[in-house]
Amino acid sequence: MLQTDYDLVVFGATSFVGQILTKYLAEYFATRHEQLRWAIAGRSQQKLQQLKDTLGSSGESLPILIADAGNQDELNALCAQTRVVVSTVGPYALYGEPLIQACVANGTDYCDLTGETQWIKKMIRKYESQAQHSGARIVHCCGFDSVPSDMGVYYLQQQAQQQFGQPATRVSMRVKTLKGGASGGTVASLINVIQEAAADPALRKDLLNPYVLCPEDHGNTQRQVYIKTAKFDPDFNAWIAPFVMAAVNERVVHRSNALSGNAYGSNFSYNEAMLTGQGLKGRLKALGIVSGLAAFMLAAVNKPVSQLMERYMLPKPGEGPTPEQQLAGRFDLRFVGKTEAGQLLRIKVTGDRDPGYGSTGKMLGQAALSLALDHRKQEGQTGRAGGFWTPATMFDDRFIQRLSDHAGIEFQQL
Repeated sequence: MLQTDYDLVVFGATSFVGQILTKYLAEYFATRHEQLRWAIAGRSQQKLQQLKDTLGSSGESLPILIADAGNQDELNALCAQTRVVVSTVGPYALYGEPLIQACVANGTDYCDLTGETQWIKKMIRKYESQAQHSGARIVHCCGFDSVPSDMGVYYLQQQAQQQFGQPATRVSMRVKTLKGGASGGTVASLINVIQEAAADPALRKDLLNPYVLCPEDHGNTQRQVYIKTAKFDPDFNAWIAPFVMAAVNERVVHRSNALSGNAYGSNFSYNEAMLTGQGLKGRLKALGIVSGLAAFMLAAVNKPVSQLMERYMLPKPGEGPTPEQQLAGRFDLRFVGKTEAGQLLRIKVTGDRDPGYGSTGKMLGQAALSLALDHRKQEGQTGRAGGFWTPATMFDDRFIQRLSDHAGIEFQQL
């Protein structure tokens, strides 16, 4: 068994999501029998101490570790002390690589909440071979991007195999309800991706490729449907509009299929969109969403305009929904799957908090706990080897149970 000082370290604990995650873990350990040696880490002793003070008795014995996201020596020292690191330091394309490098070098497991596919691809290409050698399991996208989508498809496919003896080769996810706000970190990541794509034709091509995160020999040649305008969806008898997170989630789900040996089928298709309702009202709402997304993209590409938006209109880094807004938030995602034989299956995945923060903090926390406890590296035991995994390929039914029991996330067949 790997001997370290800690089982789990929260890196970037004073970020907006980092604070939510830290408080969630502190409350979790105070009321559950599961106990881990854990610590919080970041670059500011003062800010980390302030966060620790807010935890009351739960934080009295919580260690503080100092490491800067840009200091490779400090990150190596950090990773050498722990079995698992969970990182909330974004935009990851700007600040995330040194920690990946340190985890891979030290054989340390890692999870985060990034939705930056261009960065994920770069990390896979650059470090997967080394991770396989060192034993480091790297799991990106463990927040709202892309746990509900990835684990939702995983759950649906399990039901399809149990009931029909075959996978659903065509799956669609539709957002029925999405109530929540955005943080400055999320906005900064999104704008950064848009600006990178505007300046790099190769990146634009990558972002349009549904298989961009798949191994080169993935074998799926199915033409994918990308929802980029308002349209009527007969499967849901409603109008739909583009879903801004689809560009991330669809690619993660396809990588899960590829890493599973095309368990969903070598002709598997998957897409996501937002339900806007029926009739003229639904159509107009869908058209409004299309127009709003187009306007945001145009503004983000123009750096002077985007700087003005970030300064005067959008939340700044460290800002986001209030605790009250997080409690009032929720999400409801609907999935429909069809087998080659035409058999139909419907499920839903729901969350009881603001999707990007309240729910993401809990999902990310349970992903880290699952890495540390359910998939603990032990001598003589087989499990997931080192490498870059998705939530649906790293985790299993125990993760779904964790989400249901401790994160307010429900998976149900309709």
